[in-house]
Amino acid sequence: MGGEAPTALVLGIGNLLWADEGFGVRAVEELHRRYRFDDNVLVMDGGTQGVYLVQHIRDADILVVFDAVDYGLPPGTLKLVQGDEVPKFLGAKKISLHQTGFQEVLAMAEMLGDYPRHLLLIGVQPVELDDYGGSLRPAVKAQIEPSIRHALQFLADHGIQATERDGELSEDDTIASLEMTLGRYEGGRPDAASAYRHGDDRVVSASGWSGPSDFEAEMEALVKHPAERG
Repeated sequence: MGGEAPTALVLGIGNLLWADEGFGVRAVEELHRRYRFDDNVLVMDGGTQGVYLVQHIRDADILVVFDAVDYGLPPGTLKLVQGDEVPKFLGAKKISLHQTGFQEVLAMAEMLGDYPRHLLLIGVQPVELDDYGGSLRPAVKAQIEPSIRHALQFLADHGIQATERDGELSEDDTIASLEMTLGRYEGGRPDAASAYRHGDDRVVSASGWSGPSDFEAEMEALVKHPAERG
């Protein structure tokens, strides 16, 4: 690379709609609000884009990923993983579809010959995922600040400095979806009495409904070719 500054991608991945699954996105939102970088650094909400992130990965010498990760540790635990160990944790215990997808993105970038030279995963063990429309639990939200500190230190160790903004940006200056800013998302959610958190109670509690006795068998039957169904 000669004397050129390294390129870096700081990426938050996850699904804001499933409580602590949104940790990665909320972390990069906060990082962006408080710090700015030179043009060789991209701070990005990767959401659940999966394969669409591959070119951004290929362009980066340094990759920092924020994510909710099932490490099998106590809820709310922050854990850092570096280098070749990162894909192992992203695929070891799948929390949601985006994790397997991101593991594949890393493999694709490596196959194409453009893999980051330095890689850091900043993961937090979720407290709650099964809460559609829910937000980060306090123990997970509390890890945003230390996770940002770890990211800034890792970047500094590899020659990239962040500059603290004179004043934090407003929520409307987000890198993510304007409609999904933390204030709007948390403030606009109906309370639990108005919106049942785990499905429609009229269906869940109905005595005439029950789940499949053998889900895998039913799915296999559904995807069979009509000639094979008999």
